[in-house]
Amino acid sequence: MTKKEMFSKIRTAVADNAEMVAFIDHEIELLEKKSASPKKPTKTQLENDGFKAEIVAYLTDADAPKNIKELQAEVASLGGLSNQRITHMLTDLVKAETLVKEYVKKTPYYSVA
Repeated sequence: MTKKEMFSKIRTAVADNAEMVAFIDHEIELLEKKSASPKKPTKTQLENDGFKAEIVAYLTDADAPKNIKELQAEVASLGGLSNQRITHMLTDLVKAETLVKEYVKKTPYYSVA
């Protein structure tokens, strides 16, 4: 149950108390205002977008699918990143259907869709 739903239930329970109803209405209004505001991407998300573009550009020119270790070795900017971070970026690209993930002997290889 969300905060907004909880406040709505409390509001119906205390409908006879005008002061509490006004307070609850104000809280619901604040929750709606907070959820309506657009969220800005973090610094890391912006960096990852740049890395994703480099990955796609590299894999577009590559002659065969590559795994994460090959990407780290062959793309200079990815060398200092962890496998987990690169995996996350590759997973995002697969979900966006930009890349295709294939398994060869339990190792994931990535290529352009």
